Amino acid sequence: MELVAIDLEGSGAQDRDREAILEIALVPIVGWQPDMTAAYCTLINPQRPIPRRPWISPGPTDDALRTAPTIEAVGPEIVRRISGKYLVGHNIGVDWRLLHRRCPTVAPAGLIDTLRLARQTDQAGPNSLAALIERHGLIEDVNRLAPSSAPHRALWDTVACSLLMRALAVNLLGDHASAHALLGVADIRLDVPAGGVSTQPSLFDQSL
Repeated sequence: MELVAIDLEGSGAQDRDREAILEIALVPIVGWQPDMTAAYCTLINPQRPIPRRPWISPGPTDDALRTAPTIEAVGPEIVRRISGKYLVGHNIGVDWRLLHRRCPTVAPAGLIDTLRLARQTDQAGPNSLAALIERHGLIEDVNRLAPSSAPHRALWDTVACSLLMRALAVNLLGDHASAHALLGVADIRLDVPAGGVSTQPSLFDQSL
């Protein structure tokens, strides 16, 4: 079973069908650790100006995006890196909907949502990615693994999510947690052609 952490930076849901992917990062998870030697991260040219909005990182400026590849250019590489693998992300449903809209041929095996996973723990406090990374003492590890990135950029958030998944799995399943054990309680299978999520009960389907 192969896991790939993912994060997208987009133009915003208010763009509706015109929402664009501005940046994507994909990091394989091997032995519960992000494999930075196989990490993939790129800005993506939306082929139109993007208004500055509070949730858009300062990095993807129009000047930077103008020289980036288009989604059509990087699509085959994204499909190659994702298809048949489990995607791990924080509030991953948002990323998945945008990715599937812009890259409809991508076919992951399933999704693991660290936000929903965090909500199953007995720890109090906010469940944003930033808050969880701080709570679990992972900030230095993320900075070490992604020194050229920063919070709210795709690569930093992807590395953060990959480390967070392990911490949450240990919290829920104990020190001997495995990816297969995690999927035993958190498998979210996808009906990829329809873009839907299986309705089978799972840990992530429980009322919070």
